[in-house]
Amino acid sequence: MTTSQILRKCLFPAAGYGTRFLPATKAMPKEMMPIVNKPLIQYGVEEALEAGMTDMAIVTGRGKRALEDHFDVNFELEAQIQGTDKETYLDGIRGIMQEASFTYTRQKSMRGLGDAILTAENMIGDEAFAVVLADDLCVHDGPGVLSQMLELYRQFRCSIVAIMEVPEGETHKYGVIAGEPLKDDLYRIERMVEKPAPGQEPSRLAIIGRYVLTPDIFDILRTTPLGRNGELQITDALAEQARRGCVLAYRFKGRRFDCGSIDGYVEATNYCYQKNQGSS
Repeated sequence: MTTSQILRKCLFPAAGYGTRFLPATKAMPKEMMPIVNKPLIQYGVEEALEAGMTDMAIVTGRGKRALEDHFDVNFELEAQIQGTDKETYLDGIRGIMQEASFTYTRQKSMRGLGDAILTAENMIGDEAFAVVLADDLCVHDGPGVLSQMLELYRQFRCSIVAIMEVPEGETHKYGVIAGEPLKDDLYRIERMVEKPAPGQEPSRLAIIGRYVLTPDIFDILRTTPLGRNGELQITDALAEQARRGCVLAYRFKGRRFDCGSIDGYVEATNYCYQKNQGSS
């Protein structure tokens, strides 16, 4: 069985305001901010397609229509550039539109990542699925992070989170795990803490924006009390799922850029620009 037969659906929570990039994100979704000539969300969709997933579910909010428009035909634009050398610029997005299907729903209020995932239940149904946070841009010369995680899911059939080691002074920005090492770069989670206070972190292994989740997470989210900042935290739900059964943490191969921060966004842009120049 191939990974594409195991997981079909990838969820993109994209309802946040992107306040760290105001005023740029006042009228433009942060997921549409370009890294060189492609918006962040397109990189995420391409990673999902590479892993064999074809059903993209996007949770949006007010002012996010540009996301739907990006993955749709623009007849006026296509007519204007038809037959010119600029037409090739659309090859990538045209290929995505042929390979993938897109469904959308709105998150009524900003109550955290757990709430955004729960909002998508009707689009996901009773099957395992992946989650991509588009402002975490992940790159790797080999298989992408989702492809790596799906190979693990094929073996273990449980929820999996991607992790990376972060500097000691940055653990308060993340959900942080502690767990039993199973093999190189793979841990069975025993404890998870959302944005721990300095000195309270169980490790320096932080969760980044890639998840594979089993569908029982929806029932757990429905009974999970609001956590940090009065939000429904996916970290709290995963901690409960780990107590009931098994949740794995995978230290992925590749590089991650935090494009939700200005420093990370600039770093990602420079990296992708240099890489594009090298391949042209």
